[in-house]
Amino acid sequence: MINQNFVYLAVILSFLGGTTYLKDTLQGKAQPNRVTWFLWMLFPTIGFLAEIQKGVGIQSLLTFMVGFNPALILIASFFSKKAVWKLGTLDYVCGAVALLALVCWQLTNDANVAILFSVLADGLAAVPTVVKSYRYPQTENYIIYLCGSLSAVITLLTIQQWAFQYFAFPLYIFLMNGLLTFFIVRKKRA
Repeated sequence: MINQNFVYLAVILSFLGGTTYLKDTLQGKAQPNRVTWFLWMLFPTIGFLAEIQKGVGIQSLLTFMVGFNPALILIASFFSKKAVWKLGTLDYVCGAVALLALVCWQLTNDANVAILFSVLADGLAAVPTVVKSYRYPQTENYIIYLCGSLSAVITLLTIQQWAFQYFAFPLYIFLMNGLLTFFIVRKKRA
């Protein structure tokens, strides 16, 4: 394992990736769905708070950034005419899963339950972007996902205690962002 201070590098990398998508959103090149980006802000925030309660420490900064970047992009989307705000069934399901995560956290007093539901809900919220990245890669910016995936790898490499609360979000972020990067880059090169 590498020194846990490398998490700061992961945070910087994540932020830099986020700024590229932020710029593309403001220029109208990226077309974020506001509902998805709101949910991508919400679920990691729940996960971050749960990780703090479980004493995760510095590695929780990645989960914080996974919610912070979407917050910035969501705000920027209101300055872009190409952004979309459209509620669908999946959005309601994700919202229900988020509420379920909070309720289960309160009932069980186990932050790992909140982390699990946050990861699941975030994965559900990602489905429209995964489909869009596969079908219309030109509407996405792969750099944010590549940086997110690399940040997750760095964070995973700093973990010294392999317990669920430490690896759940970074592993999920690595896999999801890797998939999104693959779809966008593969289609753009084809």
